[in-house]
Amino acid sequence: MDHFLVETVWLVPCYALIGAVSAVPWSPGIIKRTGPRPAGYINLVMTFLGFIHSAFVLPIAWNQVPYEISIPWLSTAGLNLSIDLEISSLSVGAMVVITGLNLLAQIFAVGYMEMDWGWARFYSLLGLFEAGLCALALCNSLFFSYVILEILTLGTYLLVGLWFSQPLVVTGARDAFLTKRVGDLFLLMGVLAIWSQAGTWNYTKLAEWAATANVNPTLITLTCLALMAGPMGKCAQFPLHLWLDEAMEGPVPSTILRNSVVVATGAWVLIKLQPVFSLSPVATSAMVVIGAVTAVGGSLIAIAQVDIKRCLSYSVSAYMGLVFIAVGTQQDEAALLLVLTHALASALLVMSTGAIVWNSITQDVSLLGGLWSRRPVSGIAYIVGTLGLIGFPPLGGFWALLKLASGVWTTQPWLVGVIITVNALTAFSLTREFSLIFGGQPKQMSDRSPEVSWQMALPMIILLGFTLHLPLVLQSLSLLPTWASLNKDVALLLIWSSIFSCSIGSVIYLGNVIPKPIRFPLKPLQDLLAYDFYTPKLYRMSIVFGVDMISKLADMIDRLIFDGIVNLVGLVSILSGEGLKYSTSGKTQFYAFIVLLGVSILGTVVSWQYWGFHLLNLIS
Repeated sequence: MDHFLVETVWLVPCYALIGAVSAVPWSPGIIKRTGPRPAGYINLVMTFLGFIHSAFVLPIAWNQVPYEISIPWLSTAGLNLSIDLEISSLSVGAMVVITGLNLLAQIFAVGYMEMDWGWARFYSLLGLFEAGLCALALCNSLFFSYVILEILTLGTYLLVGLWFSQPLVVTGARDAFLTKRVGDLFLLMGVLAIWSQAGTWNYTKLAEWAATANVNPTLITLTCLALMAGPMGKCAQFPLHLWLDEAMEGPVPSTILRNSVVVATGAWVLIKLQPVFSLSPVATSAMVVIGAVTAVGGSLIAIAQVDIKRCLSYSVSAYMGLVFIAVGTQQDEAALLLVLTHALASALLVMSTGAIVWNSITQDVSLLGGLWSRRPVSGIAYIVGTLGLIGFPPLGGFWALLKLASGVWTTQPWLVGVIITVNALTAFSLTREFSLIFGGQPKQMSDRSPEVSWQMALPMIILLGFTLHLPLVLQSLSLLPTWASLNKDVALLLIWSSIFSCSIGSVIYLGNVIPKPIRFPLKPLQDLLAYDFYTPKLYRMSIVFGVDMISKLADMIDRLIFDGIVNLVGLVSILSGEGLKYSTSGKTQFYAFIVLLGVSILGTVVSWQYWGFHLLNLIS
């Protein structure tokens, strides 16, 4: 039985895909008598089956040799493509997290989208997302990972644009799709370039090749930079970070997945390609710099936001920046631990704030307040999510950050400062948001805001308990870092930065010492952070303006040159036809005369050289 479960675990993505396809008949205009609810229930059942299957396989596959499956797909002109799968404790564990979070998100959506007309389409897209994410976890081929990432990009566009009657939703879906496409284009270049050097797309074989490869430094650097561009877009790293903020216009249940595991797809590919990146010090240095800039910048921007969703979206970018730092410094275990702890804590934070968005009039945190007595479940979930994300022992975020910081303490100590800074800023930002939402006295916009129904409260409570017990789960799996291998000084710095930042945030936003609303001493600094370092404006002045000018130039060339040539040929044909119309009499002798005249002219042209030669001889 155990052998059968392991050999068939690759069917887990198929469960979600079956649910996605089965939900289509309930889309508007096909099945109306039952309403759209059966579509959601089918997807819930299929996701539950996928979760149970992967959960049963995890203890069987734990600490076992990875089991590889290769399915031939295409063989032509010397190119042999196969769908390579790797069934290991890591891939199966990733599927457990994906299916578990999607199951909770779907239960949450039962209450959140109770009256929504797009129920069937929403659950179908969630099933597509789950299938893609699980397939990516199993995939052991860079080429098919790229294909799956493209499918997930399309899924992001469709999910964000679910409420397509709203202009902001349409803009957000478009921007999210186009921003990711920029990174995907460079990723495709890198995928093709690495084939010409390594001759394989299999991750295992790429690692073996990288161990003994002798490559051109410039070529491998360009290849690695191209391979890094795709994950930069997926993980919302600078300068491809704006899409995540725009994508917040989509439904909150889809945000649960997007902020937790979808943004980690790029990090997953980075970790798989880490042996290849180690061939280029320039690429790894660039990865570290991009991660550090995004981590610090995203944490600063989050402090100045007033939208309840935007406050969290920039924190996601910041923590994905820490994952970039971990991969760039060749700390794969720290990167995976960061991805896991962030996924659980971030999903819990989105559930907590999403429950507030569901029955509140506004998303402006400065207009909310006093919800602690009315929303105890949401408030406790927010606290646990915050503590699970920052360096607060003994929760998971503390161990992940400590492992990363301990690994760079001796080699790159300036990165420890980055990690401590990001932790402090994130703790301050989340404390600020909690204080503005749950602290103080109720305001007009939050005076009537009761706790949500059990469909939304139940997944929050389940995820809350799992986040609290994550260190015990990691310890039982021998994944929790041992205290002896960690740096005690860094641990103290993390703890004190968390306590200090939470205390400062509580004093400022819960106390009455500083008048509200809080203003920065320098208004230009506040505007700089509030407007995302003016990145959208810079985009409009550079990339958007450049694309617009190129499009107009291409349109002008198309109209004046290509269309002009075609129109000229057409005009000449029309005029020639009109001329022939008037020169056609229908008389046989006229046609014979025209033929004899043409033959004479042709004969004269052909024999002109002969007659001209004799004429010159006569003259001379």
